[in-house]
Amino acid sequence: MNISYKWLKEYVDFDLTPEEVCAALTSEGLEVGALEEVQSIKGGLKGLYVGKVLTCDMHPNSDHLHVTTVDLGRETPSQIVCGAPNVAVGQKVIVADLGCVLYDGDKEFQIKKSKLRGVESCGMICAEDEIGIGTSHAGIIVLPEDAQVGMPAAEYYHLESDWLIEIDITANRADALSHWGVARDLYAWLVQNGYQTSLHRPGCEAFKVDNHELPIDVTIENTEACKRYACVSITGVEVKDSPEWLKNKLMTIGLRPINNIVDITNYVMMAYGQPLHCFDADMVTGRQIIVKDKNEGKLFVTLDGEEHVLGEHDLAICNAEEPMCIAGVFGGKGSGTYETTKNVVLESAYFHPTWIRKSARRHGLSTDSSFRFERGIDPNGTIYALKQAAILCQQLAGGKVSMEIKDVYPNPIDDFKVDLNYDYVNQLIGKEIAKDTVKSIVTSLGMKIEFESAEGLQLCVPPYRVDVQRPCDVVEDILRVYGYNNVEIPTQLKSSLVIKGEEDQKHKLENLIGEQLVGCGFNEIMNNSLTKAAYYDGLNHYPADHLVTIMNPLSSDLNVMRQTLLFGGLESIAHNANRKNPNLRFFEFGNCYQFDPDKKDEENPIRAYKEETHLGLWLTGKRVEGSWAHVNEDSSFYELKAYVENILRRIGVQQGVLSINPCDNNIYDKALVIENRGGKQLGEMGVVSRQLQKNAGIDNAVYFADLNWNALMKVIRKNKVEFSEISKYPSVSRDLALLLDNNVEFRQIEEIARQTEKKLLKSVELFDVYEGKNLPAGKKSYAVNFILQDESKTLNDKQIDAIMQKLIANLKKQLNCELR
Repeated sequence: MNISYKWLKEYVDFDLTPEEVCAALTSEGLEVGALEEVQSIKGGLKGLYVGKVLTCDMHPNSDHLHVTTVDLGRETPSQIVCGAPNVAVGQKVIVADLGCVLYDGDKEFQIKKSKLRGVESCGMICAEDEIGIGTSHAGIIVLPEDAQVGMPAAEYYHLESDWLIEIDITANRADALSHWGVARDLYAWLVQNGYQTSLHRPGCEAFKVDNHELPIDVTIENTEACKRYACVSITGVEVKDSPEWLKNKLMTIGLRPINNIVDITNYVMMAYGQPLHCFDADMVTGRQIIVKDKNEGKLFVTLDGEEHVLGEHDLAICNAEEPMCIAGVFGGKGSGTYETTKNVVLESAYFHPTWIRKSARRHGLSTDSSFRFERGIDPNGTIYALKQAAILCQQLAGGKVSMEIKDVYPNPIDDFKVDLNYDYVNQLIGKEIAKDTVKSIVTSLGMKIEFESAEGLQLCVPPYRVDVQRPCDVVEDILRVYGYNNVEIPTQLKSSLVIKGEEDQKHKLENLIGEQLVGCGFNEIMNNSLTKAAYYDGLNHYPADHLVTIMNPLSSDLNVMRQTLLFGGLESIAHNANRKNPNLRFFEFGNCYQFDPDKKDEENPIRAYKEETHLGLWLTGKRVEGSWAHVNEDSSFYELKAYVENILRRIGVQQGVLSINPCDNNIYDKALVIENRGGKQLGEMGVVSRQLQKNAGIDNAVYFADLNWNALMKVIRKNKVEFSEISKYPSVSRDLALLLDNNVEFRQIEEIARQTEKKLLKSVELFDVYEGKNLPAGKKSYAVNFILQDESKTLNDKQIDAIMQKLIANLKKQLNCELR
């Protein structure tokens, strides 16, 4: 929000410097982002002077240039070559002297002594658009005869510098989106800090109805979306350029002047925070304004020429036949103000913020008006703003007010009632604030004291303070005006001891595993929890009816909460791969969300929703590339599996409590699911479906692992870290070469081995697989290593042989295998 320092002084009395104003506003929570000295015209017209054309002759080498001598009030006239068709002897003109810098948008150029077709030129006679005071380029500026030769152009045009204060307005402070709103806050600060000041704005005594020639009838069909609608008609207006003072005000804060009528509406909005709209009265068919929704399917062309199709919930301002405006957002083509306009209707209204916000997002439109309506304006400021605009239309456009103000306000919005307890104020602030100080601050902020007792106040908070509806909100307002820096740091620290809980352990392990993965060459990514529903079409483990949908999505790409981390990672991979970075290792800790329609319960709506933390790992591209010590090697599923096993080992999940089985999740082409002994899924890992890779625009294979972090934390909840000595008794290694059916998996061998010997068997490892010659059809050979160890004694051959014979017998019985 841009605020003019001089404009601000019109509403509140103070002698602070611009820097002091910025410090005061920042201390109140209106953080100043920048302070800049500005001129309403870029460059401040420096180096420009009033001159008089003494001679004007045709250029000897051109049929359209003139060689002039111009008196700038100095001893010697300046010779200037000019190409304007209207230059003539005796004219008073604006001259850019040598060294003057002129601007064309963001470009600038300096006037230098030069030769034009062989004739020396020492300056430039200027047109309106060349110095920024207008848009005409038809010819040079010709001033009245009484213009003083040699006078600086800035002085002639009464140009003064100002200070532009850029305030970063937070979403809750809609009341500060105007000069008047900022003045109210500054006034409260000045009062609290002992300055002599007053808060004031122009009265409406000059408003009068001249005739009743153009009455407009107003009907509000949707009183929820439009709480208040007021209008007034003005006839006989002359649409022309605004006076300099109005142009300068608007240009100072970054607005481009258009014409006097449009500039008036912008001025009132920036001055008092009330957006206005001006209709050409001849376009108000039937002299009726109808505020209604349910305009679905109607084609609407905005002022910028873009076509929009109105929806059922788009609130529109209509005449008797068609929409003229998307309420609070954008006007329609043909209903605005043009040079031919003679009669206008001014609109001042209060629209429900949610309705305006939805329409603006739906149509991809954002205007100064919608920005204010979306956040909430002052419902009681509509008439004041309308009268101020009407007065200016009378004064600047010669119009006549041609009807009584039509104000439709079916359900007036009441002040917010807040009960404020003095003890509560002191407790929340952490310091005892004098009762008189509390009363002074709340009244200076526009709140009314309806009732006072020894314990506290009953306040009426004006409805434009949409962020102040609770006692804590009032305390926040008191504290920001009182000054955060005035609350002393206590000499005593009060705290309570807490015991580290499961959530703390969870975050500790997240950091631990994150550091481990970074050490392995991974990069952490963070993706949006919002994603597109289209990703989940046709997925068996993540059905579309289990998605948590967003009621008011910003777009179709962000319309649901994610059920899996996969798609955010694929987007990150595609983004990197498209920028020549194909070899990637990513990990992400993030929440996933699911809705279970079978658990839907009207009495307990939350029951159907689930939120869980997951860890996702992604591998793609080359594991090793361009190394002199190692040949190029692609990433593989086995590399991913190793990372997963290291993670499980690091957080304390024992391999013996896990079961690894085939996974039928169709986000993968091939995958394994990790489960505990009870069948609870802890995670899954595999090769991402080729179709999903193609949809994401990824060429290389992608390997993805998804670990349910919440479930893993439950598995290790009762784990204890215990010390154990390295056994002084040796371990024994035995190998078996097994001839197996092709459909037998290693996990089956491991399960049978661990069931056979639960105490002495320490590990089971597959170290060779052979398929090919010299084996029967449908058979394969596994070479498996078994490690046996007794922690209390040395194993003898008899014990070892007994265990191995029992193991071989169980393998033969259950898997129909043979020893090779």
